[in-house]
Amino acid sequence: MKEECANCDCVMKSMRTLKDRQLEQLGKNHAVVKFKKDSTIIHQGMFSTNVVFLREGLVKVHITGPYNEQIVRLIKAPTYLGLPTTFGNKINQYSVTAILDSEACFIDINLFRKVLEENNNFSAYIIQELSKSELESYHRCANRAQKQTRGNLADVFLDLSDNIFESDSFTLPISQSDIGNLVDASRESINRLLSEFINDNIIEMKGRKVKILNKKSLQLISSNG
Repeated sequence: MKEECANCDCVMKSMRTLKDRQLEQLGKNHAVVKFKKDSTIIHQGMFSTNVVFLREGLVKVHITGPYNEQIVRLIKAPTYLGLPTTFGNKINQYSVTAILDSEACFIDINLFRKVLEENNNFSAYIIQELSKSELESYHRCANRAQKQTRGNLADVFLDLSDNIFESDSFTLPISQSDIGNLVDASRESINRLLSEFINDNIIEMKGRKVKILNKKSLQLISSNG
């Protein structure tokens, strides 16, 4: 089991900081679970006993508010999920759902905390991950509130191209309704703007298959908001 954690390509960056004894402990106290598309990995409001590491796949983070469910962001593997519950409230503050077939590693939360206390380098890595996520959340919140829907939609395509799929050709992993939820717009508005992007030769779409034809135009739309 020690070798399984030590040689896992998904977590090599963080695992390099761990000692053999800590790797062995993690190896004996984790479980790998496969999730089909649309399966919930983390449930909002549920007690958390594990830290979740997304080994493979793509997920959406979403929060149920007073009136509606809000999609916060899309996250691809490899990455940790649910880290705030490691340090603060033991109740999950949001849900995470697979939007593509995914695989996650569930690590005992008490052991994870113990390793954090014992290993300063590993703790520093986790703090960096939390800080990065927090800053990204601030920027997304500001953009969503201050940009028009056209600019926010351009951001979605740029994020999918540059960060999620790392390609200008990809298959949309979420529906137009979910895109609308992500940018606080109606499905009808998203459909209209997609038609405009297509007619302006910015993107090409066949079903859910997308090809970005003019990334500079997308970047300009994003910058202008």
